[in-house]
Amino acid sequence: MQETGALYVGLMSGTSLDGIDVVLVELNQPPRLIAAETYPLLPELRDQLLALCHPGDNEIERLGAVDRQLGLEFGKAVNTLLHAASIPHSAIRAIGSHGQTIRHRPPAPDQTYPFTLQIGDPTSIAQLTGITTVADFRRRDIAAGGHGAPLVPAFHRAVFGGARTRVIANIGGIANITGLFSDGGIIGFDTGPGNTLLDSWIARHRGVTYDANGTWAASGIVVQPLLKSLLTDSYFAQPAPKSSGREHFNLAWLDSHIAGIATPIEPADVQATLAELTAASIAEAIASLPGAASEVFVCGGGAYNNHLMVRLEALLHPRQLGSTAQLGISPEWVEATAFAWLAQQTLAGKPGNEPAVTGAENYCILGAIYPA
Repeated sequence: MQETGALYVGLMSGTSLDGIDVVLVELNQPPRLIAAETYPLLPELRDQLLALCHPGDNEIERLGAVDRQLGLEFGKAVNTLLHAASIPHSAIRAIGSHGQTIRHRPPAPDQTYPFTLQIGDPTSIAQLTGITTVADFRRRDIAAGGHGAPLVPAFHRAVFGGARTRVIANIGGIANITGLFSDGGIIGFDTGPGNTLLDSWIARHRGVTYDANGTWAASGIVVQPLLKSLLTDSYFAQPAPKSSGREHFNLAWLDSHIAGIATPIEPADVQATLAELTAASIAEAIASLPGAASEVFVCGGGAYNNHLMVRLEALLHPRQLGSTAQLGISPEWVEATAFAWLAQQTLAGKPGNEPAVTGAENYCILGAIYPA
């Protein structure tokens, strides 16, 4: 029997690489958030992680060192949060750590051996914190023929499902949606870029890591020929199950499309177009879902991009657009809470994937357990 009221820690470092999200939650129904914080990544470590997201020289040596360093940073973040919350480590049942994805090669016609790789050494987390750590959630689903992503829809159904058909839209570096149907059915997949291109483009041109409130995007004009070119990418028309990442949607991909536009484009107009790409691809994915979802709830960092939310609301009309705060969990903490929940599933011997979402051949108990 799965325990209720147990304390778990969730650790999340996403595609945007904007920091380490740590949550302390009491896993009731619904989960009760006790403490949460985002700890910035050291700039040098962030640069090393970004470099590992693409093929390069001396990868194994660099991977080994960064894996250990990130694991230690994860452990320090947990210790800092628990100290600030005055919660003893002995009170924590387990840590669920997503890790940092540095390569994602899901099933595809040209991928003989699909794989996914998340780093952030869980042995270092367990050693530094003295808390049992559950990690490496995605590879079992890959082994079962799935994409290993997205995994949060199972949590979405457990916490946000109900009598009403609704959509949960998670806008992180990559965006994904979960369709939750009133009959208990579920569908979910990555829709394409969320914040990753927006962040990369503003970093290139303005030297900052993200477009606060979408202010820079709002100052530009959507370049329709560029938007149409971006939307011709075959990923958008690909049927589910599907998942993606920086391997596909990156600055090199964007530059190749910009090069096909005859007239020069102002950087702010590219940013406006990228915001429209994110909003349009999410809206089109939601429109493709079966059933009639009248409400969409957003989580992830994109929920705080005012310009993006305005555009998404316009494209989704007449559906109601809100945030998961209305369902009990603030948008920035949903994913980290999901991995705390997945750790609980693992320790209880219960599956954490949704085959209807990932394409796996069966339900699987996910993750590896690293004892305290």
